[in-house]
Amino acid sequence: MKILLVDDHAIVRAGLKRLLSMMSNVEIFEAASGRDCLAAIKGSSFDLIVLDLNLPELGGVELIARVRSSTSSPILVLSMHSEPLYVTRALEAGAQGYVSKNASPEEVVSAVKRVGSGGHYVEHEIAQALVLQPQPASGSLAQLAPRDLEILRHLAAGRSLGEIAAVLGIGYKTVANNCSLIKAKLGVTRTADLLRMAVEAGML
Repeated sequence: MKILLVDDHAIVRAGLKRLLSMMSNVEIFEAASGRDCLAAIKGSSFDLIVLDLNLPELGGVELIARVRSSTSSPILVLSMHSEPLYVTRALEAGAQGYVSKNASPEEVVSAVKRVGSGGHYVEHEIAQALVLQPQPASGSLAQLAPRDLEILRHLAAGRSLGEIAAVLGIGYKTVANNCSLIKAKLGVTRTADLLRMAVEAGML
């Protein structure tokens, strides 16, 4: 099985590589950013892509969507975020599995095997939270589209609209229009309110 590990922390990649190398017939490749990930899948095919959501520049659901548009390789998200909002958006964007970095090594290996063989896997505790979560209320981040969430994440990181446009490969006006739509969906009028909501949701 050819596996691509995508995480900007070298120590995390090293730990995952050591863990997954214990499986038989496994070949591990690494990428430190979303851009590196996209470059890797252009030059090779993988049986599984394990990626983090918090990556520099291009990351999160935007990266999942771009990977999905370029390859049919299964995607397993391994993230520090276990909130239903992130899980739902990642799965909607095209991921086949989701586990948090709090999961046990055994569960991570189980997820890799399941998703790598064409199945789906969501960490047990996260799956329970998804089942029990209430319907999204009007004005909540849960109603935002994947692109909206990615733009909001970049705003929370302090990037300007021009910088966001460059990172996502879209026009400045598109980003500005998206921001206006996001404000309308969330019932706010100021960018400062968007930043506050992003921080409260743990998007930094």
